[in-house]
Order: sequence, then structure tokens, then C-alpha cells
Amino acid sequence: MPARTYTITELAAEFDITARAIRFYEDVGLLTPQRAGRNRVYTQRDRTRLKLTLRGKRLGLSLQEIKQLVTMYDSPSDTAQQLAAFMAVLEEHRKLLEQQREDIEITLAEITQHEARCRSLLAGPASKAGTGRSSRKVVA
Repeated sequence: MPARTYTITELAAEFDITARAIRFYEDVGLLTPQRAGRNRVYTQRDRTRLKLTLRGKRLGLSLQEIKQLVTMYDSPSDTAQQLAAFMAVLEEHRKLLEQQREDIEITLAEITQHEARCRSLLAGPASKAGTGRSSRKVVA
């Protein structure tokens, strides 16, 4: 029974990406399809590499880091060393994401404070009197 193969159109549809994106991953060496005349023929290996590439992108990994991941998938030699290296990449990425999350939480808290201050100023005596004038200044 011959191994399952895929066309670029089938992979693009399956992973909801463009054929251009798949060709880009090919250009950077993440995919290496065979050729049948002018057509690209992707194997199960290529499909798995594409799946790992897209997963790495969702995690925010760089193409170099993704390349490490897919290379690890292909190479059974020195697996412990490759896994340790990849875990180090993941740890650094985790630290970056945790810092970003902390920064976002701080920013959201500041926005909440500014919103409360704006509401307070809008509900103040000048707003209730209907004059539309206020001697208060909004400080950001």
C-alpha cells in the first residue's frame, strides 16, 4: 500500500493557510516536498512538519526555534540533548510570555483607574449643572 501523499491545496485547506505560506516554509527549509513533474507532492513527514511549524507559530516561537523543533522530530540521535535544548527555548519563551502577561495586567489596572477618574469627573457638579464647564483638569 503506497504511503499517503498530499497536494499543496489539500494541506492549505486542512490547516487553513495559504499555498503561499506553505511555499514560504519550503523556502526556509521547514518543508521538503518531492516533485511529480511541476507539482509538489507532500508526504506524511511534510504534513507533520507543517503541523509542528504552525504549532510553534501559535506559541510565538521564531522560525529558528521552530526549525529546532522540526529537526528534533526528524532526528532520533542525541534526543536527550535536543530535548534539553528545546526545553531551554521553551523556558525562555515562557518567561517572556509571563512578563508580557504581568505588563498587560498592570496596564489594565491603570486603564481601570483612568476610567474611574473619568467617570468621577463626568458625574461631578459641573456635569450635573449642565454648564459643560469645569475648572478641573483631566490628568493622564
